[in-house]
Amino acid sequence: MIYLDNAATTWPKPPSVIAAVNQGMRRLGANPGRGGYEMSLKSSNAIYACRKTAAELFGAPGPECVVFTQNCTHAVNIVLKGMLKPGDHVVVSSLEHNAVMRPLNALREKGVAYNVATIYPGNEEATVHSFAMAMNMKTKLVACIHASNVFGTLLPIEAIGAMAKGRGAAFLVDAAQSAGLVPIDMKTCGIDFLCMPGHKGLYGPMSTGMLLTPYGDALDTLIEGGTGSSSLAMEQPDYMPERHESGTLNTTAIFGLKAGMDFVRAKGIQRIYQHELRLMCRLYDRLCQIDGVLLYTPRPQAGQCVPVLSFNLEGLDSTQAASILGKKGVAVRAGYHCAPAAHQAYGTLQTGTVRAAPSAFTQPREIDEFAEIVGQVMKNKGSTMQNAAGMIK
Repeated sequence: MIYLDNAATTWPKPPSVIAAVNQGMRRLGANPGRGGYEMSLKSSNAIYACRKTAAELFGAPGPECVVFTQNCTHAVNIVLKGMLKPGDHVVVSSLEHNAVMRPLNALREKGVAYNVATIYPGNEEATVHSFAMAMNMKTKLVACIHASNVFGTLLPIEAIGAMAKGRGAAFLVDAAQSAGLVPIDMKTCGIDFLCMPGHKGLYGPMSTGMLLTPYGDALDTLIEGGTGSSSLAMEQPDYMPERHESGTLNTTAIFGLKAGMDFVRAKGIQRIYQHELRLMCRLYDRLCQIDGVLLYTPRPQAGQCVPVLSFNLEGLDSTQAASILGKKGVAVRAGYHCAPAAHQAYGTLQTGTVRAAPSAFTQPREIDEFAEIVGQVMKNKGSTMQNAAGMIK
């Protein structure tokens, strides 16, 4: 199989990640922070080591600023629902994922308002100006995706963060498609809340995510419960990270997340990015030569995008195209990718797109094979469309 669905979750995982999860199950299976015996203490130390690695990798003030979550969506919800009150105002980008838009839509029913800032790809000044114009006296938070999960477009978060700070608003960044692939420093970018998954560019297991923030103690809790500390108090702890970590952590998966971050650091974020970008340029150039392939973005360029490419095959619905490619041994995703706002911005709201994204393990030959398969599909488009119509029936 040619696996190009890495924007959904990276696969395969590094052998070190698999080994870390395995060893965690076999040797560190005790509940961290719930016991004074050796295995529990070792488990706690391993969890702390993961927090420390994350804080160092993303420029958080310290390990206590790292909250483990189920995924990036969970992290976003902790911030939005823990911070915003009736009368507050938020600014978001025109490329947001439903991880941001659905919570905001729910909060709008409770009196929270938001405006959408238009993104101008490749034009930092116009984009930042759009954010500034969308703000008002009640703007409490600026929240934006770092890189579009549909089209790969990178937002100038350092400039947006500086603008938000200058106007007294907090800054949330959804790094679902950039963490582990693009360098991020919370201090340099003025990020107050950094949300990310562990299973994508950090190469950890699924059902892992993180919220990095020095301001977690000021957020209302999303859930309350056991934390292994302050057990006699009926109130949730007001200190980090326990304030937002109720119940048993996904401990063995977090061991895998630590190994995934170690893999990324050892290989080098820039090196991974350049490898994947070369592959996307290779794919873009090949697809440009195939009649009937519809592309929506310019050729991938360093600093302007992450290696995510959306396209369509003329005459085929995106889901049909992905199904046909899947039967030929290619794993890609199709549809709306949980981001209708991005499709609205790029004019694909009626069609969706087929999305391809490589990983550190993707090889040039796989890109060439994929392009060859697309070419064959389009060459035999008549019979392909007939078969697709048959599948619908």
